[in-house]
Amino acid sequence: MVFAAAIGGVALANGFPFLLLVFVIGAPASGAFVSLSQASLMDLDPTGHDRSMARWAVAGSFGALAGPLVMAASASLGLGWRWLMAALGAAAIPLVLAARPIRFEPEGQRRAVSATLRGAVRALRRWEVVRWLVLLEATDLLGDVLYGFVALYFVDVVKVDPVVAGLAVVVLGASGMAGDVLLLPLLARVDGIRYLRVSAVLVTLVFPAFLLVHGTGAKLVLLALLGLLRAGWYAIPQGRLFTAMAGSSGTAIALSNVSGLIGHLAPLAIGALAERVGLAGAMWVLLLAPVALVLGLPSAVESRGSTRPR
Repeated sequence: MVFAAAIGGVALANGFPFLLLVFVIGAPASGAFVSLSQASLMDLDPTGHDRSMARWAVAGSFGALAGPLVMAASASLGLGWRWLMAALGAAAIPLVLAARPIRFEPEGQRRAVSATLRGAVRALRRWEVVRWLVLLEATDLLGDVLYGFVALYFVDVVKVDPVVAGLAVVVLGASGMAGDVLLLPLLARVDGIRYLRVSAVLVTLVFPAFLLVHGTGAKLVLLALLGLLRAGWYAIPQGRLFTAMAGSSGTAIALSNVSGLIGHLAPLAIGALAERVGLAGAMWVLLLAPVALVLGLPSAVESRGSTRPR
């Protein structure tokens, strides 16, 4: 109900303070049912977390690419963004109706919260869990963080107009979705850890080339290659976190959300660094993502042991 109301509120916003308010109200509601859906999906197939998360990533990539395209289509038709947001708010109402039959037991929920907190503290004593939490935040440097900076990089550093910068965002999103789709059959044949290690080494070579090469066309080609190569960098570590905490998907979600609060400081840190050395120099920080994978991924022996049911 809160999410549907928040999206509808965006359509009614008449200034920045009200718009900020509905975003603040809507974000926790959106995150709550998204996290619950992911945990439920993992519980449906406890032995196939990598593949389940890869499917989840495909859906997310589709949304990340389709959203801006739908917004652009609405603008080109002269409808603007208000009518589009109102339509999305109305489309969320069936979620409210679908949730009505669900019954909750307050006492059981209180016990579940207490068990989750105790389980989270115990889990943080295990290196296997901490490893995947750290790698999730590190890989996000070339995920959401790069996605957030790429348009600004093309305008501020490459010196192109905003239309070309928008094209760069589309290229990154489309190549990422293609990589996520191709990852599904690949994971049926190749171990996820082995794939991550190879892709991390390749990205360690491609990302510096993207930063150093001159010419907009060359940068767009390398950006597309980056989108393809980093497929699975969220899905596989998140899936391995679920595997490491088999039977405690809710606790896994809670821990990844808490660690994400720390990861959200990365754009602020990169922005502060860019104020001092320029964005071209600050973007080199994102190279920590593939380096962290190369150094932090488990060995073949550890990987086989971590996939055993607990």
